[in-house]
Amino acid sequence: MKMLRAITLVSLALVVAGCTRTANFQTTQPVMPQPTVLTNPTPDVVTPTDSTPIQQARLEPGSYEYIDGAILGQLTPAQRSAANDAQFYALQFGRPGAPRTWSSGGATGQVSVGPYVRVNNLDCREFSHRVTVSGQTYTRSGQACREIDGAWGVTA
Repeated sequence: MKMLRAITLVSLALVVAGCTRTANFQTTQPVMPQPTVLTNPTPDVVTPTDSTPIQQARLEPGSYEYIDGAILGQLTPAQRSAANDAQFYALQFGRPGAPRTWSSGGATGQVSVGPYVRVNNLDCREFSHRVTVSGQTYTRSGQACREIDGAWGVTA
């Protein structure tokens, strides 16, 4: 019982000490100086006038250099389109080593890319595109670079 009373007294003393301490704090915030606003811009301010359009990244449909040529004739247009989309998104947005898969009409594929590297002032990535049709797997590996016009092209 004495222990409970001692704990209660110590707790009460801490509460009272805390109340008297907070009464002495200042609540006003220091005044911050306001920034100076210029009404007339200085004459050396240059406004960009470059009207060069930004090139959008793309992978040309119809150019299937990233797929093993032995399987290309067996793929339907829908399967080629799915492979093309997966290849583009893997090259443009893929994390190195994280495969991007696709599936269309019985054919499946997987695209893996490496990290971006700079070659002749172009962004390039190594890739591996695996296609499986009727239990047969075909793999094409190489390097693709994003050209100045925004198109991804297989270079090796």
